[in-house]
Amino acid sequence: MELREIRHSDLKGLLELYRQLHGNPMPEESDSLVALWNEILGDKNHHIIVADDNGKIVSSCVLLIVPNLTHQQRPYGLIENVITDADYRKQGLATACLDFARDIAKKSCFLQAMQTRRASPRKNDTPQMRCAVFLTPLWGKRQLFVQ
Repeated sequence: MELREIRHSDLKGLLELYRQLHGNPMPEESDSLVALWNEILGDKNHHIIVADDNGKIVSSCVLLIVPNLTHQQRPYGLIENVITDADYRKQGLATACLDFARDIAKKSCFLQAMQTRRASPRKNDTPQMRCAVFLTPLWGKRQLFVQ
């Protein structure tokens, strides 16, 4: 299993994985899709982290580094699109992707945030946990802020 940032050739594999994320349909290949992919890859603040199992993208998350005028002009990081293939869950792959993203964010960010909406609530979830924002100061422990 290899943890790494996305490569240009990974688009189809990533989109296949995203089909499991909120029932996303597979987009048709088009000029606009290719242009969007190239824009994402060209953005130094847009990081897609993947777990690659012999050429198959099996887990991923996105880290966006957002420039900021506060906190001594240190940017903050937003994490989205955390997903692991159903056949690969419970192996710590999403956590490994998130740790990889955190290592990138630590280089410049003062804060990392992740929004979650659980499609299938867990046994002990409160209604607030089903739609929440987790803020992690990169020097301390995670805090929960409910929307």
